[in-house]
Amino acid sequence: MTIRIFLIFFCISFVSIAQQKLSKEFSFVNDNDLFVSYKKDRYYTNGMFFTYRNLAKTKDQKLEKKIHEWQLGHLMFTPHKPTILSVTEHDRPFASYLYGSFGIKKVYKNQQILKGEVQLGVIGPSALGESLQNFIHDIYGFARPIGWKYQIRNAVGINVNAHYTRNLSTDKDNRNDINFINSLRIGTVFTDVTTGIHGRLGFLNLEPITNSVAFNTSLNNEQTSGVRGVESMFYYKTTLTYVLYDATIQGSFLNTSSPVTYSINPFRFDFEMGLLFTANRVNFGYSYHFYTDKMKNLKFSKGNSYGSLRLNYLFN
Repeated sequence: MTIRIFLIFFCISFVSIAQQKLSKEFSFVNDNDLFVSYKKDRYYTNGMFFTYRNLAKTKDQKLEKKIHEWQLGHLMFTPHKPTILSVTEHDRPFASYLYGSFGIKKVYKNQQILKGEVQLGVIGPSALGESLQNFIHDIYGFARPIGWKYQIRNAVGINVNAHYTRNLSTDKDNRNDINFINSLRIGTVFTDVTTGIHGRLGFLNLEPITNSVAFNTSLNNEQTSGVRGVESMFYYKTTLTYVLYDATIQGSFLNTSSPVTYSINPFRFDFEMGLLFTANRVNFGYSYHFYTDKMKNLKFSKGNSYGSLRLNYLFN
């Protein structure tokens, strides 16, 4: 069924005419380990992100566009098996993080992107992780998880994040490129720094990073020089992260009463690859994610993986 959906969107992406200026966008992204294996249900087990973007006015001559971004996000984490009875077998804490964020993305004409965002939310029972996982398990007919009473305790989540992207090279046929990506997160939930590369292999000619669904920059209006192009691509990301703090594992320093906490691994490697397509006003994508262990003494200690589904709708 999934393959048929990809083929439909792949074919539509070649015949759709997307030459229009659309300045607003709603997007939904869902991460889940069930998207790579029906038997997986562990560690980073679900993420949901609802995002609204719109073009903002700018008088900076160096900018191609400026994008405002509002997001409601939820992250959920469990041990290797959410139905284990004994707390002594929790090889990572139950944890969830619910937040709202506002970000400003500055897209420069010289193929650079700079984004800053502020997140405000809560980690702990008030993030409603148990209720959401019960709901998801009821949909799939899985047993309800046991052990959320031992989850990371309530604490305020405040994070300030910055992201920088720069195009390094594009081949002469404009079918593949390599981009330098970096991020810095500082706050009461996550503090880490990441660097890596993001490459695109286009089935069609690539749009520049200033106007591509791969970077959520395909919004346009009368101020911008581009229009929404037809895109169809394979992409990959490889990143290395140095982690200083992760409240979903260590517990929040604002509330040290969490019953189950662990130490973090300071270094993490992530690999992501996926497909992205446009179809009229819609973007569709699927990606596979692999990451190395975030902590020691995990029952499954050779990294973990999950899948991600993405749907964007653009309008004026």
